[in-house]
Amino acid sequence: MAGPILITGAGSGFGKEVALRLAAGGHQVIAGVEIIAQVAAVRAEARARGVDLRVEKLDVTDPGDRENAWTWDVEVLLNNAGVSEGGATVDIPEERLRRQFEVNVFGPVLLTQGIARQMAARRSGRIVFMSSVAGLTVDPFTGAYAGSKHAVEAFADALDQELAEFGVTVATINPGPFLTGFNDTMFETWKEWRDDPAGRLYDYAELAFPHEQYDPEPVYERTVRVLLGEERRYRNLLPEEMESQARHQVDSLWDRQLNDGSRPALVQKAYDITPGTPVQD
Repeated sequence: MAGPILITGAGSGFGKEVALRLAAGGHQVIAGVEIIAQVAAVRAEARARGVDLRVEKLDVTDPGDRENAWTWDVEVLLNNAGVSEGGATVDIPEERLRRQFEVNVFGPVLLTQGIARQMAARRSGRIVFMSSVAGLTVDPFTGAYAGSKHAVEAFADALDQELAEFGVTVATINPGPFLTGFNDTMFETWKEWRDDPAGRLYDYAELAFPHEQYDPEPVYERTVRVLLGEERRYRNLLPEEMESQARHQVDSLWDRQLNDGSRPALVQKAYDITPGTPVQD
């Protein structure tokens, strides 16, 4: 591999662990983190694990940071940076909705533009998007996040077709509900809203992420394989046992009827489930 692997959003979660694992395997990795405080923290973790990892500040919404990243001669790009805004579509404040798309869609796509041009010029490269099963399906209270990931799916698909003749491959990772804290904190973002709670449709103190969650190990393993070109699938939905469920959910939209006015099962489950509930073996 000629150039480095750049991973955005590597200050936590999937991105950090994948960066550390690739570095442990001897690969040249740049861990892009959103804020300067994360630089020292991730460097310290790399030292503790005995790996050589380059850590750089890279806020994908910052034009200066994006331009700086274009100087790194990246061979493989993992667009992993992302945030999740939970809440009913009619309740989410405008600035939070815009932030959702700035971080998950506009920032990554603009970063990719500059790097993809370099890849096309040298006729080699790989671009991977950390999407989500929410890029294919939608649950209640995740409309903003799912909307952003549906947009990511569209851009990834277009790029795959547009860059093929230039020697550049594109892939997506589509994690389902994994227990990293990401999903649960999505249902706590309402605490930062600057609106009048009396005007909301829902009391978000009563709701939680409406799914049991899996151990994230399969995501780390598959993402490493995709980045290294060892996995040839364009779409990588995990855990694999959820693939048939996601296909069914997408196909069922063709026969879906208007709602009958009753509360959907997943809305009720958001009231009933305890945050951070793991999948039972």
